[in-house]
Amino acid sequence: MSTAAVDPKKSDPLYRLRHSLAHIMAQAILEVRPKAKLAFGPPVEFGFYYDFDFGGEPLGEAELTDIENRMRRIVKEKQPFVQSFKSLDEAVDLLEKSDQDYKVEYARELVETGKAGDEGLGFYTNGPFTDMCEGPHLSHTGEVPKGCFKLDRISGAYWRGDEKRPMLSRVYGLAFPSKEELEDYIQRRKLAQERDHRKLGNELDLFFMDEDVGVGLPLWMPNGAVIREELEKWAKEVEFRAGYQRVSTPSITRAQLYHTSGHLPYYAESMYPPMTVDENDEYYLRPMNCPHHHKIYGVRPRSHRDLPLRLAEYGNTYRYEKHGSLAGLLRVRAMCMNDAHIYCTPEQVEQEFRAVMDMYSMYYSHLRMGNFRVRLSLHDSNSDKFIGNAAEWERSEAIVRDVLKNLGIEFEEESGEAAFYGPKVDIQVKNLLGREETVSTCQLDFVVAERFDLEYTDADGQKKRPYILHRAPLSTHERMISFLIEFYGGAFPTWMAPIQVQIVPVNDTVLDYAQEIEQRLRNDLFRIQIDSSDESFNKKIRTAVTHKIPNIWILGNKEKEQRNITWRRYCSKLQQTVPLDHAAHALERLRKERMMDNFEDVALPVGG
Repeated sequence: MSTAAVDPKKSDPLYRLRHSLAHIMAQAILEVRPKAKLAFGPPVEFGFYYDFDFGGEPLGEAELTDIENRMRRIVKEKQPFVQSFKSLDEAVDLLEKSDQDYKVEYARELVETGKAGDEGLGFYTNGPFTDMCEGPHLSHTGEVPKGCFKLDRISGAYWRGDEKRPMLSRVYGLAFPSKEELEDYIQRRKLAQERDHRKLGNELDLFFMDEDVGVGLPLWMPNGAVIREELEKWAKEVEFRAGYQRVSTPSITRAQLYHTSGHLPYYAESMYPPMTVDENDEYYLRPMNCPHHHKIYGVRPRSHRDLPLRLAEYGNTYRYEKHGSLAGLLRVRAMCMNDAHIYCTPEQVEQEFRAVMDMYSMYYSHLRMGNFRVRLSLHDSNSDKFIGNAAEWERSEAIVRDVLKNLGIEFEEESGEAAFYGPKVDIQVKNLLGREETVSTCQLDFVVAERFDLEYTDADGQKKRPYILHRAPLSTHERMISFLIEFYGGAFPTWMAPIQVQIVPVNDTVLDYAQEIEQRLRNDLFRIQIDSSDESFNKKIRTAVTHKIPNIWILGNKEKEQRNITWRRYCSKLQQTVPLDHAAHALERLRKERMMDNFEDVALPVGG
């Protein structure tokens, strides 16, 4: 057997089920496309897939039902999964006979890199189907629970994820331990599709992408810009109270800065290509703000009395993400980051880390983003990605681990996920489908201060290096807003909503009252509009609801006479008739206290 460490997920029964279904699907597809070439077919988060090269006989989604039926037949046959091992020559001979070019390439790579294992290359056979695979699988196909899988869709995927390699057809399937869990997932996915931030972003005029501008480069419409500005305003207030100082730095810099920081060559693949100007002097669009902030710290001598120094900036950054990884606002090439760097003494690290984690908790609790998981991302001593010596890594990882324990925060550790300059805490949030995404991080940096020659003078007059915390609790505008759109279904609270109040006059005789209210609220810097269209009253209400406006103020003759408004909230079917002055005061509270009134359990703060 191979001496390589066993991946714990491979002992999971669900992993075995999904992996087995990938083979069962491949067998069924080869029955209808016997000349198809196989690539990879792994289990994935909600099921499995297999990549095929169908040559001139592409597979259509209309054929998936037939393939599902063939899979059910294979399941009923209770075909055993039988493992065997072959030398490279035996494997290549077998694979070449069936014209499996992709498998041959991968077999040679496994042997050349020493990943084949002591016994040779692993193969699994079930029925007439044999595939190069390390497993594991079920004992036989009959162990697949009834009704637990469904073929889902076909998409394109490059071989090995390389845009320069052949485009393959990826056939996806869903699989869960039971039929009930499969059906539950399908229902949750339907909700997620209805709330997809790309779909709602278009319907609510929040943002769009344009081919002439470039993929992954969002253009924010006025409605979307409001949400960005409100998040930014909130963060600036929170950070001001917490002692942060705001800075502003350029989005472009000379290459030398990134050689100093270490991002070149470690991060070069994720950066836009350099621009050559001024006689071979290269400039880069910045992928992060850190080096600029380090320069601000180092512009003059610092004393221990200056620390902690907290520098904050909503800075525009640019990353050349691969085309295939781009996903709406979730992963883009241009982003604005809620960034800050805290320069502190070793004695201040725990206190500052604690304050940052408290800030994270406050943000996520207030925004009602659900339960989040904390991951402590550590270095991997076998990887050349991480700079610094082993002792420094162990010391810094111990600091972060102790901080989390002292705070009583539950966390899981994951090796190899640290930043190249230090360990980090990743905040993992589940989306509507239950898929986990990293929303934000807090990183402890013990390397860069030396690279930039950053120092402070301690109480004894000795020069020392500061520790640096990198933190971005609200992530980027792009990623955070993509989450909020989907969590809220596009229905934002009053303080964040693009239009905060929609006035709906019952008839034209109350237009003057509507205009009076509009001017009053606009003078108080509320975003308000009057629906003075010729549509029916019911159509006006439906339009406001469709656009998810949080507050609808209905005005009729009675409201005008008594100087009232009838207030209807987006998240509630109840209506309240209240004096205008009380309504204006309540609206001010909703904004000032940033109440999450897009949830039914938040009562309107109206009263005498």
